Amino acid sequence: MPPPIAHDPWLAGRHFGIVIDAGSSGSRLQIYSWKDPSIVPTDWSSSLSHTLPKVEKGTKSGEDWSTKVEPGISTFWENPEDIGTYLRPLLGHAREKIPPSLHKDTPLFLLATAGMRLLSPERQTGILKETCSFLVHHSYFKIDGPSESGPCGSSVLIITGEEEGLFGWIAVNYLMDGFANKQGHTTYGFLDMGGASTQIAFEPGKDHELDPNNLIDVRLRLLDGEEIHHKVFVTTWLGYGSNQARERYVGMAVEEFEETRSDEADVVSDPCLPKNLELVETPAFVGYASDHIQETHHMKGTGSFEQCMKKTSALLNKSAPCPDVPCLMNGVHVPVIDFSVSHFIGVSEYWFSSEHVFGLGGPYNFVQYERAASNFCAREWSDIVREHEESVKHRPLDGDGEVQGKDGEVIAVGKWGPKVEISRLQMQCFKAAWIANVLHEGIGMPRIVDPEGNSTSGSDKIDAKAEQKGLGRPTFQSMDSVGNIAISWTLGKMVLEASKEVPPLHGAVSPIVDPQIPEDFPIKPIRPWSSLDGLEDRLTPHLPPSLHRDSLGFSPVFLIVFTMLFFITILIACPLRRQSRAFCLRTLRNATKHDFNSFSMEEGKFLNGNSVISRPPSPTSSPRWLRPLRRLLAPKPKRSRARLTVLTGLNSNVRDGPVTPTRSSPIRPYTFPAGMVLANSANSSPLPPSPNNVIFDDTNGGSSSFSPSRNASQMNLSSMVTRSVSRANSSHQISNGFLHD
Repeated sequence: MPPPIAHDPWLAGRHFGIVIDAGSSGSRLQIYSWKDPSIVPTDWSSSLSHTLPKVEKGTKSGEDWSTKVEPGISTFWENPEDIGTYLRPLLGHAREKIPPSLHKDTPLFLLATAGMRLLSPERQTGILKETCSFLVHHSYFKIDGPSESGPCGSSVLIITGEEEGLFGWIAVNYLMDGFANKQGHTTYGFLDMGGASTQIAFEPGKDHELDPNNLIDVRLRLLDGEEIHHKVFVTTWLGYGSNQARERYVGMAVEEFEETRSDEADVVSDPCLPKNLELVETPAFVGYASDHIQETHHMKGTGSFEQCMKKTSALLNKSAPCPDVPCLMNGVHVPVIDFSVSHFIGVSEYWFSSEHVFGLGGPYNFVQYERAASNFCAREWSDIVREHEESVKHRPLDGDGEVQGKDGEVIAVGKWGPKVEISRLQMQCFKAAWIANVLHEGIGMPRIVDPEGNSTSGSDKIDAKAEQKGLGRPTFQSMDSVGNIAISWTLGKMVLEASKEVPPLHGAVSPIVDPQIPEDFPIKPIRPWSSLDGLEDRLTPHLPPSLHRDSLGFSPVFLIVFTMLFFITILIACPLRRQSRAFCLRTLRNATKHDFNSFSMEEGKFLNGNSVISRPPSPTSSPRWLRPLRRLLAPKPKRSRARLTVLTGLNSNVRDGPVTPTRSSPIRPYTFPAGMVLANSANSSPLPPSPNNVIFDDTNGGSSSFSPSRNASQMNLSSMVTRSVSRANSSHQISNGFLHD
């Protein structure tokens, strides 16, 4: 179904939000919507304005608001580049259901749970970066920029079990009207159990003293601008989900079997399986006393719910040390729970194990639950399979296991619809026992025995019975949805986001933010040490606030790395500065060097052969763009003590001081008249004759050599030498053939 058109009344003032629940078995996209909180009070009655924003399904018909892909995103750790193909159907579904004009204002969250928590930081980082890149470059939805939380800020994260529990607690109390301020009314507690972990979140009674550091402050803003505050305790047990509990149970059962085995058969009796059901299982945990325990074993069901309860109670690890009393399972601290005040709602596995097979979802009665579980476990597996095949032929009523007749009345209860798979029936006995043990032995919920419980056949009547007996709300009830809205932690996240949009009563009020997890279990960005971001995470706590990213506007690690590279370059370049300077000078000479026979005459004609050519340009006539660099690299003039000899026809030595430099061509050689040559006394040699040098004889029989030139002004060499010598004699003394100051 296409998105609603612009002038649709349902769309007027409507905001959207998207959450992708990236679980261990798959990723589910859910679209939510709510009215703009700034205009809701004018549209609603005043009684409704004192409530939280109404968050509902994000499609007008209430259908196609959710879609799912499999497997879990954590399975892509080997090939993160395939995540784009995996997420493309989810992103396409969201683009199709939400009007394009609202994409830029619609927040998108991809929040991963237990499956991603089990990966190493390096694998987590690869998946998160690829996910962030795909969502940013393939949609216009509102996504946070990079921050300390991750590459996409708070939009793409691995949330903790505590966060999951908090969002679930918000969802339950939002749907059950738990935030209403009634006399003697408290909020509902929240219980959630998945395949890998289980969570608990509740608001302790005010009369129970508790360290406030163990409580999380949850702030929400009502439509009228008023804020509500609740102090919530939340914790999680990793490994206490139904699937991992089963794995631990198999290892424990196989270990006990190997210690007492008396034959070669590897068949382990299992009271947690229906009678005569055989499964082949391998303990998933290592470190057992015998290597044989880790091999495949056959588990054969004996169908005893009572024995299964006893066996699985050991998995709670109630004897673990408790550093901070009181503790529940595995030595985890949990405040005292007053069940006469605190009432709990369980979702996920609590609902599946109660409703899908037993048909006992809703208010919980242990007597009824125990009877249904005992009867199921004791059944022959072949009978269960036959009943399952028959039940799938009937159309279930809302998927709750009730079979509807032609006239609409319920003709059978406890039948299993197509949603109940064989794998669920195989594990139902174990999961039913595990749920009961967690509730009563683990959390400490009392077993309330109702003398009339056996006569109460429908779970919907238990709540009425409780009211008649003055028990009020039931202590525990399993639920899947309220109305047409499923209870999910994703709903709690969206309620929080909608609450953030409500304008405060006063401008000085701080904005609503996600609940802050205490430092005992902080949410850290998932980044490896090998990356600069990971290095920043470890350095930032040791730096003053003025050097943090928020203060500098850029990464402090970049500044440190840049500074280190600069000093390393200086340390390497200083010892090599002479070689570098020489190399640069050679490069400049090569750039300005020209072949003597390759220049044209002044008229610009190019001549070859033995033709007379013009004087080549001076080496100082380098290209303009090279002159500044040449002046920079040129050596500074030094006053040197040059050895100069003036040879005459009599070979007399001449002594003179430093001669004032005179401008002369460095290219044209000269042979001085009367056999006089200006040369270094250490290695004096006349210029060799060449075709371009013309020799003239003077009156003394001497000779002089010079290169012909078209220049009209010729130098008088005799006068030049005479002037040089006379200038030298005016200020220096000649002795021993050396020039002295």
